[in-house]
Amino acid sequence: MALTLSAVVLFSLISLVLVRSRSVGIGAATMLFLFGFFVADTGASSAIHTTLQAIAGAVTNLTA
Repeated sequence: MALTLSAVVLFSLISLVLVRSRSVGIGAATMLFLFGFFVADTGASSAIHTTLQAIAGAVTNLTA
């Protein structure tokens, strides 16, 4: 059985766990959240998206 999870859900769960365990403060989490919005508006967003797709494809091929 395959489990599909979007990167948004995955990163938000990781962020929630880190904030709840007090490994990361609310200020740092907020700054990273806002940084994500600023990066999404730049030309780097397509390169980041392509890289994440390539990594996901490689992981899929390793587990298949």
